[in-house]
Amino acid sequence: MARARTPHAIARADDEKVNWVTSIPFLALHLLPFAAIWTGVSLRAAVLFVVLYFGRVFFITAGYHRYFSHRSYRLGRPMQFLMAFGGTTAAQKGPLWWAAHHRDHHRYSDTDEDIHSPLKGFWWSHVGWILCDKYNGTDLDRVKDLAKYPELRFLERFDWIGPWTVGIAAFLIGGWSGLFFGFFGSQVLLWHGTFVINSLAHVFGRRRYVTTDTSRNSFLLAFLTMGEGWHNNHHYYQVSARQGFYWWEWDPSFYVLKALSWVGLVKDLKVPTKKVREAQRIRAGNFDVGMFGAYTAKARAALAAAGDHAADIAGARRRALEQLAASARETADGLARLLEPPTPATVPVTQRRRRL
Repeated sequence: MARARTPHAIARADDEKVNWVTSIPFLALHLLPFAAIWTGVSLRAAVLFVVLYFGRVFFITAGYHRYFSHRSYRLGRPMQFLMAFGGTTAAQKGPLWWAAHHRDHHRYSDTDEDIHSPLKGFWWSHVGWILCDKYNGTDLDRVKDLAKYPELRFLERFDWIGPWTVGIAAFLIGGWSGLFFGFFGSQVLLWHGTFVINSLAHVFGRRRYVTTDTSRNSFLLAFLTMGEGWHNNHHYYQVSARQGFYWWEWDPSFYVLKALSWVGLVKDLKVPTKKVREAQRIRAGNFDVGMFGAYTAKARAALAAAGDHAADIAGARRRALEQLAASARETADGLARLLEPPTPATVPVTQRRRRL
């Protein structure tokens, strides 16, 4: 039985269908951690699992997201290359691809143009958009500030070097258990730990700030992603390197960046001021337009289209009335000429003779 589509759902275009053939490696890799049933799980493999998960989460959250996508702090070129290489180890393509698509997400958040809008369904926003062919390419116009670095373009082209390096290292350190459980196990969890921000952070949690989207804050998602779960905070003040705005909001990615700033490896960390934090809060009785942003945008478009249609109808009606009036005038003029009595000058000569 087909699932009923909710009235507010956004239909997916034909070019947004999953390419099941090219998706086979991604799907098959989900089965590899089960090899740990035969290899066992050694202490080294367990340590590798934790280190590789949280270590690579940091490179995605602090690197791909906060630095390359939003430029929320500054790095020198060696550190920039290191952060980009670390991001590639997470097997989420290159830094240019990641940043370009994420910038588009913020530009069109929760609209038809949003590349992973939850309004297209959980599966689509979680992983479906990655498995279709439409978003395989990288729009370099979105990341001109990054594309000017040849070393970043190199990593973009050879983004497989990072995960292969980590996979080989895991095998050398922990053997088959280190490879299948430590590396592949943490890889699967890392993928889905990252993807839940797209699929759940707009539908799960609480909203603090008025934004034009449906972003939410969640401690659970923040714990899984080293601070990315404070998503409403982030959409409200995107340039901030700190997404947990208050001390009780768990944000270890920022803590690491702060520590790196103490030794000069990270500079100009952007954080929200008290004035920024206290402005635009959702308070009791306030209407939060962001909760209905996708729908109000559609309503405005529908009204505009209806207005254009009404204007077209009114114009056609006006032209028809003008044509009808012109025809009526021509008909009246013709009848008037037909019924007008003839003057003597117009009476034929033969008729005048008969009268005489």
